[in-house]
Amino acid sequence: MPVPSPLTSMLYFQMVIMAGTVMLAYYFEYTDTFTVNVQGFFCYEGAYRKPYPGPEDRSAVPPVLLYSLTAGVPVLVMVIMAGTVMLAYYFEYTDTFTVNVQGFFCYEGAYRKPYPGPEDRSAVPPVLLYSLTAGVPVLVIIVGETAVFCLQLATKDFENQEKTILTGDCCYINPLVRRTIRFLGIYAFGLFATDIFVNAGQVVTGNLAPHFLALCKPNYTALGCKQYTQFISGVHACTGNPDLIMKARKTFPSKEAALSIYAAMYLAMYITNTVKARGTRLAKPVLCLGLMCLAFLTGINRVAEYRNHWSDVIAGFVIGISIAVFLVVCVVNNFRGRQPEHEHSHLDNLTQMPMISIPRVESPLEKSASFCANIKDRLLSEISYWE
Repeated sequence: MPVPSPLTSMLYFQMVIMAGTVMLAYYFEYTDTFTVNVQGFFCYEGAYRKPYPGPEDRSAVPPVLLYSLTAGVPVLVMVIMAGTVMLAYYFEYTDTFTVNVQGFFCYEGAYRKPYPGPEDRSAVPPVLLYSLTAGVPVLVIIVGETAVFCLQLATKDFENQEKTILTGDCCYINPLVRRTIRFLGIYAFGLFATDIFVNAGQVVTGNLAPHFLALCKPNYTALGCKQYTQFISGVHACTGNPDLIMKARKTFPSKEAALSIYAAMYLAMYITNTVKARGTRLAKPVLCLGLMCLAFLTGINRVAEYRNHWSDVIAGFVIGISIAVFLVVCVVNNFRGRQPEHEHSHLDNLTQMPMISIPRVESPLEKSASFCANIKDRLLSEISYWE
């Protein structure tokens, strides 16, 4: 009997927990399995003598509307996120999108670099890169939000805490949970969006790797390569391993450069906009520049190992930085919380204040001019008197 893998066992365990949660909610809501406690009351007690408002369907917030919003909005977000993940999966692991077959010149020097070996032998292997880009930002954001929340509780700064109103003004999600889920969700969405942009560029361009000819192994005699300027564009020009050749056709832009710079930029902007403690004027730039330096070294390593061209790495940097800046500035508003209500009211009061007339004050130049005029008038009067 085959033994299930740990991943399969964990998946089954999570499905059992989810099914048990749904069944428990069903028994509480629609069955009499759990007996309701019968609580007494005093005669003519005023707290329970309010008039009957009618069935729940006549409420200003009927159950249908409430349940539709609470279930529909998260479902819509989950559908968008699932569609992004599925699109990234089809780009990465399937042949749904055909890669453009780009030709090359005979003995072209740009593609004659030696084959550096599989990706696992790189100085920055994919396992290490993906682990860092997925794990480090999650850890930093969770620790950062927990520290901010604890500081707000310690200083009793409740006005700057965020609140998501669900029904009325009483029910809200904990601001720590809300901010953490929002920032991590946006980061995950941007990570998959970066992967989609990169894969789309690789499929459309089909740019060749620097070591392409070492994997292609073209038969120059059969292809009739008598001149260096002869262009070869046939699909069957290569005689090497088809899988390796297909990977060598997908280099522009560099995925490793895009993912690394996206994670570094997102995390650097989070640290810069969130950490406000004293004594961090030098620590924050050092930490942020260190993250950016690691991302740039990742791109330089791709060029040094002949896995990508400079243009591939630069294009990957541009895509990663653009997506990170867009999400931070336009979506999460530079990681800022909601603006306190007293600030809004203060600004409104300033705009509604009446105009105040301020008395005019003479400048020093005007004073000196009037003084000279007085002296001139006195001199003229003295001269006229003696005459």
